Parts: sequence; C-alpha cells; structure tokens
Amino acid sequence: MKKSVGLWIDHRKAVIVTIENEMEQTYEILSNMEKHVRFASDMAARNSGEVHGSTAEDVRDRQFGDHLDTFYDEVIAFIRGADSIWIFGPGEAKGELENRLKRDNLDKHIISVETVDKMTDRQIAARVRNEPLPK
Repeated sequence: MKKSVGLWIDHRKAVIVTIENEMEQTYEILSNMEKHVRFASDMAARNSGEVHGSTAEDVRDRQFGDHLDTFYDEVIAFIRGADSIWIFGPGEAKGELENRLKRDNLDKHIISVETVDKMTDRQIAARVRNEPLPK
C-alpha cells in the first residue's frame, strides 16, 4: 500500500501526518531548541578582543547546526518509507530538510515544499488526502 506523509516543520518542532491503508497517524517531534540568534558578522568577536580561533558565536552556531542535524535525522526516520511527501513550514527548516532528503536520495518522493504559517494536524492531513499525486 502507498504511504503518504505531510509534515509541517520549523526549527522547534515537526508535526508529521502519515496516511497508509486509510489509517491516519500523527506524530510530533520536538527539537528542544531555543530560538537561535545568528550573527551577521564577526563584529562581536572583534569588539570582545577575540581576533583568532573560534568565537563563542561560532561555537554556538556549530552546536545549533549539530542539534538540527539530529532533529532532521529523527524526522527522516519517520518519513523514510513514504511514497509521497508534502513539506510545509514558515521558515528555513523546510528547505534545510529538503536538502537533507536530497543528500539521502529521498528527494524523488517529495511532492511539494510550501511556505505556510501555522497548520493544524487536520489541515496537514487534508492536504495529503486531497492533493493529486503527480503522474
């Protein structure tokens, strides 16, 4: 049987709706991350007197990236067997997940990636149920 997945994702959580054999299940994966502040330049490092090596911001950015990789690994584990995948979300996470799926050779299952603000579980499921699969 075909397994269809719709997921809404941002850097804090993923809501995954799977539909298989007319059964619908919803999962939520939390990243347990605080809001991330990105620094546009190394001005903070220069102002603090650090001119070489890693700054605290660089370390925090690497930790943030590592944490996101773990989060995306968990999401991919849930959707790996999907025949079709719809990805929704408000920010960068949906594109980052799409890139990870490409890297894992799962991008052929992606039906669409859309920018949307908030969606309920029922709205995600309705999109998956009502969207025609591409030919």
